[in-house]
Amino acid sequence: MIPRKFWLPLFAVVMLVVPVLPVPEFWITQLNYIGLYAIVSLGLVLLTGVAGLTSFGQAAFVGVGAYTSAYLSVSLGVSPWLTLFIGLVLAVAVALVLGALTLRMSGHYLPLATIAWGLALNYTMANMEFLGKYDGILGVPPITLFGASLAGGREMYWLIWVVALAAALAITHLLDSRPGRAIRALKSGSTMAEAMGISTFRYKLTAFLLAAMLASVSGWLFAHFQRTVNPSPFGLNKGIEFLFMAVLGGVGHVWGAFTGAAVVKIVEDELQVLLPQLIGTSGNFEVIVFGLVLILVLKYAPDGLWTFVQRWLPAPKRVRDWADAAPLPARDKPAPGSLLLDVKAVRKEFGGLVAVNDVSFTIHAGDIMGLIGPNGAGKSTTFNLITGVLSLTRGEVSFRGQAVGGLASREIARRGMSRTFQHVKMIPEMTVLENVALGGYLRTGSGTLKAMLRLDREEEKRLFAEAERQLARIGMVGQMHELAGNLALGPQRLMEIARALCTDPALLLLDEPAAGLRLKEKQALADVLRQLKAEGLSILLVEHDMDFVMGLVDHIVVMEFGTRLIAGTPAEVQASPVVRAAYLGTEH
Repeated sequence: MIPRKFWLPLFAVVMLVVPVLPVPEFWITQLNYIGLYAIVSLGLVLLTGVAGLTSFGQAAFVGVGAYTSAYLSVSLGVSPWLTLFIGLVLAVAVALVLGALTLRMSGHYLPLATIAWGLALNYTMANMEFLGKYDGILGVPPITLFGASLAGGREMYWLIWVVALAAALAITHLLDSRPGRAIRALKSGSTMAEAMGISTFRYKLTAFLLAAMLASVSGWLFAHFQRTVNPSPFGLNKGIEFLFMAVLGGVGHVWGAFTGAAVVKIVEDELQVLLPQLIGTSGNFEVIVFGLVLILVLKYAPDGLWTFVQRWLPAPKRVRDWADAAPLPARDKPAPGSLLLDVKAVRKEFGGLVAVNDVSFTIHAGDIMGLIGPNGAGKSTTFNLITGVLSLTRGEVSFRGQAVGGLASREIARRGMSRTFQHVKMIPEMTVLENVALGGYLRTGSGTLKAMLRLDREEEKRLFAEAERQLARIGMVGQMHELAGNLALGPQRLMEIARALCTDPALLLLDEPAAGLRLKEKQALADVLRQLKAEGLSILLVEHDMDFVMGLVDHIVVMEFGTRLIAGTPAEVQASPVVRAAYLGTEH
């Protein structure tokens, strides 16, 4: 079987030699449209499939690129190559405005917003006098390259497919990088990503801009391939069709964009011929068929058609090439015994409910503190107030002498506080190694362009070496190439701890790490925590399992009904009648 790394070069060679073969002109035209549609679908793979942001309005950005180039080249005589960059700038400007207004929306509001601005942009194009209104712009000049005119379909074919293949390669590189992992984390929600120091809004905007730029490039190519531009191909129906292509092909897969574009284009043309013959009347009946197909795909193949192709391809394997990589930069650690965390009278109210009622405690460097109490005592709420997931109603939180109360969780993470979650938060489709590497986000700095051009490899080696070191630290290095979603709950919780350790924290916060674990898994977790304690790491451990906590911690704070009940050593807490009453109830 051909190794996976050779599939893209082989596919590229096959596609790029097609025009020199004696194939019909109709095939060339079809492949040109497939390439144009695949470029737009690639943006939707990144935006919708990877980042989880559904957009019905990408056709409008295709229109921005097409109309910009058509108007400037026809009316002002601007070179088509210059209009490409002007169209990109305009698309980015429009996307920045729309993204700032809509990307903070969630649920069904974001798709509705994309429909609204898609309609608005298309209506604007169709009603501008200087853009020819509904008649559009005729006589768009062909692109010239090194003095040769790309006026014919075969000549344009190479440019379209070079752009499509380059875009696919760039997106593939991006997804296997520091910013790519940040974008992949968006689909699981913002809480975990922000706790790793990632600005989720920034990466939502990045994915939105890249999708808009790809659509604009496709529009530029479309204008000079068609040699005419009108509003019809840039309406809401086309935006829905682009999304359908991405979903049908496999919205989470780069090559699903090509699969979906090919299937939709070919089947659509065939249906436009066959359906009128079968029904006896003309009309857009293919829309009905595509609607039914989409329902079937969502039910029986929700990951798209590419997953069936992928089964025949060799599984990807990451080459372990980081053995000699230099270590990542490490933060200064606090002096043993120094005041690390100072929580003063923190309070959280949800309307009339007081969830945390003026709780105070301190942690010193090198200590492990347990924050325990029955279910519903307010432990996790207190934990979230400390880490910035929830805002304080009042009170103060100081970390290493700096006030952090009220800061965003990513800013608190930047100062050296790292955490796990009561319910494991991870990216199931990424390997254990990649999930842990996400914790090293703040210790690295490669950006999107550098990743797409593959100029970040040395930093990636350093990051994966650190991730492997943390997995070895907790005894999971043998599972680093497993998909995280295939792990049992116990190893998933250990993986979360390794991810938190990859941030190089001054304080590690563990939110009920033993919840749901079997006895042997708890014992393995306890061994890991004892090892971390022996290495001098400071830990705040939130738990309701007193037996698990007692042999690990130096100090304990017991909470009940949102209030601090008692604080002391494990022996003092065990001997306290008020603690026994909180856990077991009082006798009447």
